[in-house]
Amino acid sequence: MIEVAYAANNVLIKKESFKELSIYLERIVPILKEFNKKYMGHSESLNNAIEILNREVKTAKQLIMECTERNKVYLLMNCRTIVKRLEDTTREISRALDLLPLASLDLSSGIIDEIAKLRDSMQRAEFKAAIAEEEILEKIESGIQERNVDRSYANNLLAQIAEAVGMSTERAALKKEFEDFRNEIENAQLRKDQAEAIQMAQIIALLERADAASSPEEKEMKYFTKRKSLGSQPLEPLQSFYCPITRDVMVDPVETSSGQTFERSAIEKWLADGNKLCPLTMTPLSTSILRPNKTLRQSIEEWKDRNTMITIASMKPRLKSEEDEEVLNCLEQLEDLCAERDQHREWVILENYIPVLVQLLGEKNRDIRNRALVILYILAKDSDDAKERVANADNAIEFIVRSLGRRIGEGKLAVALLLELSKCSLVRDYIGKVQGCILLLVTMSGSDDSQAATDAQELLENLAFSDQNIIRMAKANYFKHLLQHLSTGPEDVKMIMVSTLAEMELTDHNKASLFEGGVLSPLLHLVSDSDLEMKKVAIKALRNLSSLPANGLQMIREGAVRALLDLLVRHISSSSGLREHVAATLMHLAESTVSQGSNPTPISLLESDEDALMLFSLISWTGPDVQQNILRIFYALCQSPSASNIKTKLTECSAVQVLAQLCEQENQNVRANAVKLFCCLVEGGDEATILEHVGQKCLETLLRIIQSSTDMVEIASAMGIISNLPENSQVTQWLLNAGALPVIVRILPNSKQIDPHNNWLVENAVGAISRFTVPTNLEWQKKAAEAGVIPMLVQLLDFGTSLTKKYSAISLTHFSESSPRLSQPIPKHKGFWCFSVPPETGCRIHGGVCTVESSFCLVEADAIRPLVRVLEDPDPRACEASLDALLTLIDAERLQSGGKVLAETNAIPSIIKFLSSSTVTLQEKALNALERIFRLPEFKQKYGPCAQMPLVDLTQRGNSNMKSLSARILAHLNVLHDQSSYF
Repeated sequence: MIEVAYAANNVLIKKESFKELSIYLERIVPILKEFNKKYMGHSESLNNAIEILNREVKTAKQLIMECTERNKVYLLMNCRTIVKRLEDTTREISRALDLLPLASLDLSSGIIDEIAKLRDSMQRAEFKAAIAEEEILEKIESGIQERNVDRSYANNLLAQIAEAVGMSTERAALKKEFEDFRNEIENAQLRKDQAEAIQMAQIIALLERADAASSPEEKEMKYFTKRKSLGSQPLEPLQSFYCPITRDVMVDPVETSSGQTFERSAIEKWLADGNKLCPLTMTPLSTSILRPNKTLRQSIEEWKDRNTMITIASMKPRLKSEEDEEVLNCLEQLEDLCAERDQHREWVILENYIPVLVQLLGEKNRDIRNRALVILYILAKDSDDAKERVANADNAIEFIVRSLGRRIGEGKLAVALLLELSKCSLVRDYIGKVQGCILLLVTMSGSDDSQAATDAQELLENLAFSDQNIIRMAKANYFKHLLQHLSTGPEDVKMIMVSTLAEMELTDHNKASLFEGGVLSPLLHLVSDSDLEMKKVAIKALRNLSSLPANGLQMIREGAVRALLDLLVRHISSSSGLREHVAATLMHLAESTVSQGSNPTPISLLESDEDALMLFSLISWTGPDVQQNILRIFYALCQSPSASNIKTKLTECSAVQVLAQLCEQENQNVRANAVKLFCCLVEGGDEATILEHVGQKCLETLLRIIQSSTDMVEIASAMGIISNLPENSQVTQWLLNAGALPVIVRILPNSKQIDPHNNWLVENAVGAISRFTVPTNLEWQKKAAEAGVIPMLVQLLDFGTSLTKKYSAISLTHFSESSPRLSQPIPKHKGFWCFSVPPETGCRIHGGVCTVESSFCLVEADAIRPLVRVLEDPDPRACEASLDALLTLIDAERLQSGGKVLAETNAIPSIIKFLSSSTVTLQEKALNALERIFRLPEFKQKYGPCAQMPLVDLTQRGNSNMKSLSARILAHLNVLHDQSSYF
């Protein structure tokens, strides 16, 4: 029993039923062991029980051996017999248990109850063939009875059999099982079991129609042997083939009680119409006797087959006609024949129509191509032989793929055909390799035609067996299978998929699609893989994907930063290139934090100050590739919502000193990124820290970069450092000593170039110039003026950015503040005035002799109108700086002359407009200016009415200073009396 129970695990069929028997036997074993210990006597009932058990165990063993060793198909055909034998054995063993002399033993009540339960359970046990097995057996019986010779019927039946017994559906495997099943006929004949042999022969005859039953060579030989005997001309039907009622050749002839034969449907209608007599003999008919005339039916079928075979053989030359209409008529006839019967399709295949149909796919006529695709689909369906013949035809798959890219109707036929062809492994291997095929399928998978889209998606599923096809799909923006293999594939497949992601040129749409598809989780898992190469490629893939800001933010949210930082530290001495990819990925993540819109809780890259300090410290321990990326990380963070905190931390860890040293680096990428970050820290940075580490040598280095670098961003950043250095006289003198002024001035003629980097450079250059124009140092101002700065600043008022205009106006303000003391008095007239040179005209503003270079006069520099134009700039900072410059014209005693210049250049309306500005400082400066201007009657009269309403508004809504000043101006305008409480 133990041996049988163990052997039952190896059966090929009815595994669950044998498992049930095995469990019964295993439960009996301890009962018999108990008997062996306690029973010492002998009895007839015990002997009978033992005899039955011995016999049935041997029977079970024999049955298990058969179900382990014999052909699977044979076992399936006999599954009813097998379950009947199992049931009989189980019932007999149950009877044996009933014979055991339990009363004569001192057995526990538990064992006695167990025996009773076991006996009853085995007695009631029923073993049945499964539903799928019963369906197969019924189909076989029906097919044999109805003489079904349809190939698709046989193919479907064979596929069901293969699934039921766990066989491969490949042709070779099915053919081997089929041959083994044939051998069972010989075994049955040897056993002289003729009934079984006949039954199996009928089953084989039915299954012979299936593709796997015989080789294409065997089929071809049988076909041409038969056709050779037929001649070349169709035969007329015999008179006996016609139905006497319909006068048409019969399909289902039946014989009546009168001995006459009619078409079944015709005679049934005759009788249903109330006719009682035979249409031919007029003798009474029995309505219950309609016997199929099988002999006549077979003769009719043979006649039809003969003529069809001859017709098919004779049609092929017509397909090569040069007349499209002739070809289409022939294709239509061929399609009808193929759709009519499975047998006809086989004959078309054997007549080698497939290469001819394939060549028609290259025709210009779309209708011909479409017909050919339809026929090829009909032929390929349920026939591996036809599929292989299509694939072997010259350029077949290429032609079909070409049709994919044509109009949707043709494309729909082409994808349906390719889908059918892909069910054959030999053909499937080739489909994906055809250039453009997968791209066209991916495009079609999104088609508005639901059937075409469904077929394309299913075909892509079939092609996903190949790693190379999956890569081709990914390159066509179809990532479904790549993501599946990346998550669940074996290690070697994961390596292929992740390498693909690492190397692919991805669009932003691709990157977003991959993250939506869930690529991040498996990649982060692979980052922790023990294999260094897998880890490296996974990081490289993350680097590729993280350049899209949305992806970078998601990586931060899902904890990627911690893993990346740990890798960067752990592999600091590694030469694998891993740390370079890690640093570049972190750089992308940092850049993603810059633009977070109006997020109320912005995402930060670094969780703690310690992380920031640790990361920056790595600059001193890594090579150029990592260094430049760490510098770029901190540059990005200095533009992010956490900029203030990052700048503070960098200042604390002596970043300025490190960056100053890196400005001397030979590696241009490292140096350029160091200069950019340096510029960030200097802007608004701690003055003491900056002055501590920025000396004359550093300034000389920055000027050398400005003169020698080819990187516009690096040049602009170096200029930005100079521009934002603290206003320190020693720093300015160092710059002058180092020749900074001509270096900076050389940049300004390029100010008309429209380029963001050039604009930034010019902004920084003009900002740097302002340190040389401070009115407290006339020597510096003179050097700047001699360098030609003033005309350039005036030019920038028209062509610069708003910030450039602001910086230009500030410098011009500085120059203008020095003009009154530099303007030279006009020489006094000597001698007889009628013989002397006419006296020199003095400056309208300053009264003396003015020039651009000697007195920095704004009037002489033609700066007034450009400054007035800047008052219309949308940036209030530029407006304010320009206003400051213009107001130097009306300082002190220059009110009258300067006011006239402002009036002539139409500056006063713009100043009045600033009363309504949203910028308080601009309002205050406008008020101060108008308070002086409106002291002059002519201007009060001309411009006062325009200013009245804004001034009244300020007396009601401005701050206390503005209210008081507005009231004073309104008093000048005689709107309020000078004793008003507003003063």
